[in-house]
Amino acid sequence: MNFIDYADTDMMMLQVARLVSRDLRNALERRDRVLFSVPGGSTPGPIFDLLAASDLEWERVDIIPGDERWVSEDHPRSNSAQIRSRLLRGKAAAARLIPLWRDQPTPQDAIADLIADIEPLLPIDVAIVGMGADMHTASLFPGADMLERALAEDAPVAVPITAPGAAEPRITLSARVLRDAYAVHVLITGDEKNVAIHKAAKMKPIDAPIAALLGDASVHWAP
Repeated sequence: MNFIDYADTDMMMLQVARLVSRDLRNALERRDRVLFSVPGGSTPGPIFDLLAASDLEWERVDIIPGDERWVSEDHPRSNSAQIRSRLLRGKAAAARLIPLWRDQPTPQDAIADLIADIEPLLPIDVAIVGMGADMHTASLFPGADMLERALAEDAPVAVPITAPGAAEPRITLSARVLRDAYAVHVLITGDEKNVAIHKAAKMKPIDAPIAALLGDASVHWAP
């Protein structure tokens, strides 16, 4: 992995936004439509603010969450809702969001349709992912019921998954789909995650799922 440390989070957010903007521009030169995978949560918010003001051909960009809780977009825990409200605004409002949630009772009920929608858009051009202190990324959690399948070299595009202690079932892009992005940026903050990412780099993905993505990834860390 390419580990980059920053003096503070403001500097990190600014630089990552610049790098992602560059990567998206490069992708737009290669392809008619570009696929951009992003995480939910509050950490990438400042990057989304900066990207939303960037002069890009957003009308040619498809944005997809790396994972999703099985809740509708009007739910406060919806990643799609957070992404829509923080990133798809300003100039980036012209981008198209590809939600992972469908109006079906369970992820298993919707998985075939989801894969059919996502597969023609692949590969991912640019991916931003986070990591928890437990070394999970997206919804690839240690101990999750479908983790082995989601980590497999022949994994499907997306996998329904239930994580230990998680309030809702989830859907996640598989490790191979995230790893095969042209550019992967891992975004972490704090000393605990600094220790965790270096520990994960020496572990097997089944125990530290983020390890499956670290080969060519750029890891951005600030205290």
